[in-house]
Amino acid sequence: MLYVILAIVLSACLTFYRVMKGPSVSDRIVAMHAIGVMFLLVLVLLSYFFARKIFIDVALVYGVFLFVDIVIMAKYLRKPEQGGVRD
Repeated sequence: MLYVILAIVLSACLTFYRVMKGPSVSDRIVAMHAIGVMFLLVLVLLSYFFARKIFIDVALVYGVFLFVDIVIMAKYLRKPEQGGVRD
């Protein structure tokens, strides 16, 4: 179990490179969302490992915030002819 959590954290650290060096803003947003999903998975695994149900509740709320975050960014980054932000 611990090796799985360490593998997820390592892959999140590698994905952080894409956040810093992504060729476009969209790539960086996708990488940030991927890191968020990885840490959500770590929360669920820790809930199973420690037998604490509160971590599941925290993971559910965190998942909702991740979804709302992506919806807000998608609305913000729409093309200007569709009513999005202009550069």
